[in-house]
Amino acid sequence: MVKLLNIPFSKMHGAGNDFVVINQMNRDFHLTSFQIKKMADRNFGIGFDQLLIIEKPTQASAEFKYRIFNADGGEVGQCGNGARCFFHYLKIKNLSSNNEITVETQSGVIVLSYKNDGLISVDMGVPVFDHEKIPFISINANVPSVTVDSKTYEFFPLSMGNPHAVIKLPKLTGIDLVTIGKALQRSPAFPESVNVGFVQVIDKHTLSLKVYERGSGMTLACGSGACAAAVIAVQNQWVQGPVNVLMDGGQLTINLTPKGSIELMGPAEWVFDGELNISQIISHDE
Repeated sequence: MVKLLNIPFSKMHGAGNDFVVINQMNRDFHLTSFQIKKMADRNFGIGFDQLLIIEKPTQASAEFKYRIFNADGGEVGQCGNGARCFFHYLKIKNLSSNNEITVETQSGVIVLSYKNDGLISVDMGVPVFDHEKIPFISINANVPSVTVDSKTYEFFPLSMGNPHAVIKLPKLTGIDLVTIGKALQRSPAFPESVNVGFVQVIDKHTLSLKVYERGSGMTLACGSGACAAAVIAVQNQWVQGPVNVLMDGGQLTINLTPKGSIELMGPAEWVFDGELNISQIISHDE
């Protein structure tokens, strides 16, 4: 007989990028990738882009720790929208009264801040262009590119705590973005797969962005993807900072700080609380 296990959770979203948050600081359980995929199913589970699990920190410099899992059950290192939802969760659950906290993630310690206008700021760290650290394997000496249906698209590889490829397009409609995204994610150039960002320049401070995320597919918003797009756009003088990034789920603002780190600002919203009985998915595995 399977013992029932009821787990409280909160559903959150940041610019339409939705998350389930679970506080595991005082609980001892483990979710397999199969169970996470079942939970993420929008027809038969709760439905989410990513799962955020709060744990006790292991680094002395951090007040909290959280882990990030994509809808396919794979763990990832960074998520700007998730970081804001994580901080908002701490606030509404009275787990922290501070307006600035340090948080341990798989990609390192980050700083989160509440602003007077109600937005939440995330210090996303310094972008990484070293191919080995992204990781990215350059297949030829020319400008990195991918060819889909006889058309070649140049891209810019970088890491914002997770791998990204940024593609500039004249418009984001009338193009099969999903097929291009899948082609890059399957490419041997990205051994850990990649988040593919499609960018259209609107004006000198504004980008329109769609992101095909690894493990989640096309999402309404992607915080680290917005940062990656802004970094590449400023670097190539397509825009100037601060950069407003427009996505289907809403707007995020990206600042490139004098010290070289990237500041992401945007909203975070609580949707509902619930309790998950995972006895059925615990009793089955892959």
